[in-house]
Order: sequence, then C-alpha cells, then structure tokens
Amino acid sequence: MTTAMQFDTQRAEILEDREPKSGAQLLLESIAAQGVETIFGYPGGAIMPVYDVLPRVPQLSHILCRHEQGCGMAAIGYARATGRTGTAFATSGPGATNLVTSIAEAYLDSVPVVFVTGQVATNLIGTDAFQEVDIFGITLPIVKHSYIARDPADIPGMVAEAYFIAGEGRPGPVLIDLPKDVANALTTERHRWRPYPKQKPEMGKSKDIAAAEQLMRDAKKPLFYIGGGIAQGDGVQEIRDLVERTQIPVVSTLKGLGSLPNDHPNYLGMLGMHGLRAANYAVQECDLLIVAGARFDDRATGKLDTFAPNAKVIHLDIDVAEIDKLRRVQVGLDGSLKKNLAALDPFKDGAEHEDISEWTKLCYDRRAEHAWDYKSPITNMTTGGIYAPKLLHDLSRRADDSAIITCDVGQHQMWVAQHCYFDDPKDHITSGGLGTMGFGLPAGLGAKLGAPDRTVITVSGDGSIMMNIQELATLNRYDIPLKIVLLDNSALGMVRQWQEVFFEKNYSEVNLDDNPDFAAVAKAFQIDAFTITRGDEVDAGIDRLLSTDGPVLMHVKIDTAENVWPLVPPGRSNADMMER
Repeated sequence: MTTAMQFDTQRAEILEDREPKSGAQLLLESIAAQGVETIFGYPGGAIMPVYDVLPRVPQLSHILCRHEQGCGMAAIGYARATGRTGTAFATSGPGATNLVTSIAEAYLDSVPVVFVTGQVATNLIGTDAFQEVDIFGITLPIVKHSYIARDPADIPGMVAEAYFIAGEGRPGPVLIDLPKDVANALTTERHRWRPYPKQKPEMGKSKDIAAAEQLMRDAKKPLFYIGGGIAQGDGVQEIRDLVERTQIPVVSTLKGLGSLPNDHPNYLGMLGMHGLRAANYAVQECDLLIVAGARFDDRATGKLDTFAPNAKVIHLDIDVAEIDKLRRVQVGLDGSLKKNLAALDPFKDGAEHEDISEWTKLCYDRRAEHAWDYKSPITNMTTGGIYAPKLLHDLSRRADDSAIITCDVGQHQMWVAQHCYFDDPKDHITSGGLGTMGFGLPAGLGAKLGAPDRTVITVSGDGSIMMNIQELATLNRYDIPLKIVLLDNSALGMVRQWQEVFFEKNYSEVNLDDNPDFAAVAKAFQIDAFTITRGDEVDAGIDRLLSTDGPVLMHVKIDTAENVWPLVPPGRSNADMMER
C-alpha cells in the first residue's frame, strides 16, 4: 500500500496560458477524459462546487443514490460487471465516512474504484470545522493510494494517475480528497501526468515454470484451487485450457465461481465452510494443490494447519505478497495469471507423468454421490413451504444465459453459491472479503447500469435488504429494471443458525418477525412487487419476476428454521462437515 499527499509531480508536464478553469471543472473534465461515463454520488456542502459544474460536462451521467454507502456499492457493482474502474462521489464529514465501508469492500475484494470526497477549505483543515473529517487518515489502511488536492493545476494529472493505479496490477480503491477552496480556485496551468511506461505483468521465471510442471507430472492426486484472481487477471480461458490439457479436477472459492461452468466435467464445486463435500474431501486428500488467484482465506481453508495437509503447493498470483503469506509453497509464480496459466503445459509432447485416473474417478464418483437432490421430499415442497435452494436453482436455470446475480450476505448468499448456475465469473457479484450486508441491492443497480443488455437479479435477505433499502428509490427514479428476490425468514438467518448449532439455541437478538410487508414497501417506492408463500407458487413467481419489464421485487416467505448445509465448524478441518 502506498499513500501520497499529492500526485507524482516529477511525472507532470506543466502547461500554461490556458483558459482559466476551476479545480472542480478540471476534476470532471479529467474524469471524463479517462473514459468514465457513469458516476454514483450524493452532493453536499464541501463538494458543491463539483456539482455546480456537473451539468456542464455532458459526457458524465450522474446517478443520485440515496445514501453514500449505496453510491460506493453501486460503483463496485458497476466495476465488477464491466471490468472498468468505478467512480463514486460524496461530500465531507458524514458523506465521506459513509463511504468507508464501500472503500473497505473494494479493497478486500480487489475492485478498481476511484472515490472522490469533498473536504473543508484548506485553511480550516485541522480546526474541527463543520463536517470536517480526516478521511485521508481514516482510510489509509484500506486504499491502494490516496491524495489530498492542494493545487487545482495538479488535478488533471492526479485524476489520470488515480485511475491508472486503481486498475493496474492487483486492482483496488483510490481516494481523492478535494478541499472546497481548491475546487473553487481558478488556474491557467495544467499539470498533466506523463504515464508510466506500459508494463504488462510478465509470467514467472522459466525455471519456476519448469519446476511447477515437474510437480504436476509427479503428482498422483493433483487439484486446482482457483479464486477471484482468475477473472481479475483475465485468465478464464487460460484456466479452462489448462484443465483441458491436464484433466486435473478443480475446486473454487466463492469469488472464483464461474471460472469453470458449474457443469464442467472437471469441476467439483466450491470449497470451504459451506463448500461441497466432494470439493472439501478432494482438498484434504490431494498431494498437489495448484492455487491460482486465491489467497488461502480462512472461510475457504478452515483450520489452516489442517488444510490440504499432504499436499505440495504451487501458487500463482499477480500479488507477490500473497505467495508464502499463509502457506509455504514449493513453487511460486507471481505476475500475469493469464501468461502463467498459458505457459504451464506439463504433459506436452507425451511427457511421462503419473496416472491420475484412479484419483479423478474417486473425485467424480464423490461428486455424483453428494449431488443435490432437488426431487427429495425435503426439497420438493410443491404443496407446502418454499425451499429456497430449489427456488434459486430453478430461477438460475430459467434465467437467460447472460444473467448476472448479485447478492447480499448471509444464508441466501451461500445458497446462491451452492445452487445457482454460473458459467462466467462476471455472472456472480457478491461481497467476499468484507461480507457486507446491504451490498446486493446497490451492487445490482450498478451492475445493471454497467451491463444494460443483461438480466440482473439481486438475491437478498430480510436482514440485508433493510441495510440499503433506500436504493429502491434509485431504481424507481432511473427505471432500472433490476429483479429482486427477497428471501424472508423473519430472522438474521446465519446468526440464528450459529446460535442454534454452536450456542445451545440461545437465540439472542436475531428475531425479525416484526418485518414490514416488503411487497408493500416496494410498492410505496413505485416498484412492482408480489409475495409468495407456498411451493406451488414458485413457478409462476419466477415467470412473473423474469417477464416483468421494469424493476420488480419477489418477496419469498421461507421457514425460519431452515439452515445452510454442509457447515464446517469454526476452527475445524474442512473434512469435519456437519450435515442436516
């Protein structure tokens, strides 16, 4: 992580005798020059000079969300759906602090977003002025880079550098804090940034590639463990090609879902706390773990010193700091995942290697043995209640192939990961590292604005939806045709499940049986909405959800007692999976 009070003045080209422009105008014109089309923001006193200029910059479309956290989450959803850098604005003080959760979200999930905050005038900084907060200092641990603008002439270069840094290497958030007097000040100078020489990430050293290939040839039980870095490193086709060349089984993290389609013959499913049995067993028994774009997160590994206990490790990651951070490896390949995956070809030219057919048969037999049964008495509730996993499975299969699903955090998030079909990582947008309730709705509207030709479905829970429910107003104002599935179990479901399983059913502060009528709430925002409560209403409900042209909310009442299975208890090995 790096920080800077100003942009790199040594890389600035100073141009003079131009038309006088304010810092605010230079900011917006410079953002537009980066190819930005959509900004999510909320105005206020300190950033008002920017909003005064905004109508005169027609290249920029501004989306007024109803809370600054919603602005930030929408920018993240936009970035993840498009692969481009998102942009969010807020004013000083509470506006800026309301962005902090979104900044942390972008940081932990490596999402490129430029956050611009207004700030009190420079002569007031440090005086406890009205709506003064040191957002630069507050966010130091959760940004990739940050700036305080001191001279309006710096702004064109600062903006260009900020967008470059947000997207290069391992992506992440960048903060620009703009004092009000700098936004108002006029200048004829332009400190234009001279870009760094284009440096595309290189692949690993040839000796390390060779060492990795030898490990793959020697392994009797090899396994790919893939994460979100696959998509961020543009390595989806390369991992698919490598799997095809080697026929090695694959498990995925939450953010790696879609890197291989769910029905790919080599895919065993998601691993970890709520991973599938076939995936977790494969990890525990493999003798070589090939880790690509994953970081040994605790929710994926369980008790770390029991994770893949018999395996040698090859770790591929664009961020060299991740290699050897949590697990010692035999071979580390930093740099371009795309290039490293393409370079690995251990069985080329008929190279002699171990026979892995017995291993792969074991893995795939287990996958079949533990496959979900959507026709069992428990799941096939045609005349009784609604079983959420089956509903999500059916919805996912009936949505068009290009559908994106965004979701919040909790039981429904795990059901989406377990039961929805994804054939590309951009099809699944969820809060991974931070686990932010309230993420799904604003991320969904941002994703839909970024990918207007794709169906976007948000899956939320009755706890999560209340965290940013105000963004229903944003859907209505801009007529954003987001499709919302609200799973309502009248509880904070995941916390209730843990209290049931690990705290002797001491249910403390998880009861939400006083929820409002969510369909009526949506209708108050002029959003089409309806409620289903029985299994025999599911098919018609899915039809209505998918066929509605504008924004729509399907309120789904489900059993409070239903839990997510399997479940690896905290501090235990992934082999210790609890079932229903």
